[in-house]
Amino acid sequence: MDRAARLAAHLKPCHASAKSDDDIVVVSAIRTPICRARKGGFRDTQPDALLQAVLAETFKRAPNANVGDIVVGNVLQGGAGALTSRMAQLCAGISEDVPLMAINRQCSSGLQAVANIAGGIASGMYDMGIAAGVESMSKGNMMDAAPKEMNPAIFDSQAAQDCMIPMGLTSENVASKFGVTRQQQDELAVNSHHKAEAARANGWFKEEIVPVATIQIDKEGEEHEVTVSEDDGIRVGATIAALSKLKPAFDEDGTTTAGNSSQTSDGAAAVLLAKRSAAKAAGLPIIGKFVSFAAVGCPPEIMGIGPAVAIPAVLKKAGMTIGDIDIFEVNEAFASQAVYCVDSLNIPRAKVNPKGGAIALGHPLGCTGARQVGTLLHELRRTGKKNGVISMCIGTGMGAAAVFEAE
Repeated sequence: MDRAARLAAHLKPCHASAKSDDDIVVVSAIRTPICRARKGGFRDTQPDALLQAVLAETFKRAPNANVGDIVVGNVLQGGAGALTSRMAQLCAGISEDVPLMAINRQCSSGLQAVANIAGGIASGMYDMGIAAGVESMSKGNMMDAAPKEMNPAIFDSQAAQDCMIPMGLTSENVASKFGVTRQQQDELAVNSHHKAEAARANGWFKEEIVPVATIQIDKEGEEHEVTVSEDDGIRVGATIAALSKLKPAFDEDGTTTAGNSSQTSDGAAAVLLAKRSAAKAAGLPIIGKFVSFAAVGCPPEIMGIGPAVAIPAVLKKAGMTIGDIDIFEVNEAFASQAVYCVDSLNIPRAKVNPKGGAIALGHPLGCTGARQVGTLLHELRRTGKKNGVISMCIGTGMGAAAVFEAE
């Protein structure tokens, strides 16, 4: 083989099966239970307490980990929660020598944290890092994140103005533009609950969930110590008939309801990533491999189509196709956009969210992307499957996706 042919062979995208000491691998991927905002198990729990729980457990499971950085995704706290996340790290007993940063790429913040840590490892800045995500939608308010004053030039740009469209109305835009019916949305929502209900009953979440000791305050103001160990937003016995009775939530003539939208939720997740050689040297387990990541823009007014543009981009980077993927974890921000993205890419429904999605489990904004890593990898390993994709839409018009391989 001549030199040009050898170079071409190296540059050609290849599947992710070959192992190398330079691989970026996943050592652990855990989360708290996901609980209903203002009503569920974490309604009286601060976001830093949720983050503390998953950071402490990550180090408990990997005491030999020489962590070079921690990146935490968050949406609703001021400054992406940089102050409270650092305090959570120190409360978790992690040395002050370990640096931490907080980031906000809206609903993909947890996955972006994973990508940032992977990039740091790939560039040689460190050999191990923790990517995390946290959100308390009980304590935070989406309106608090909206700008109080705006540049007047925004009103000369329709695209810029479209960034301010409420998320529920972008769902209605997707449904209207692409012909996604109320029936299709309700069917996806019911199936999400049914799959999550079965997964919980069969114990399929146990490997990813860390029970959290916290307090709850009753109507009389009395505090009670509790341990929250399961997701509490899953609707047992959900039916199309029940969902069909719900009124549209954002447009009186629309199709998006509280029942076919993701739940507002509280939760945290953490993923320990490492260079393969470093993980092996430290005697740490390896449960999967990070393969590729992509973030892609799309029109803000139909931001929900983000996975439909991000998934092809991330698969191209990995040298893979839809058919190579065993499981797709596609965030169900709204059933309208989930239906459109999955069907437009011709993804078999049987491969999508086998343990339910955000409509059943909830969508704590900054946490979701990190949560999906554990949900995906533990399910791939449980079922003996290999390749998986995580994806979500992002407010203001973007999509993000990543490819992982189970080991």
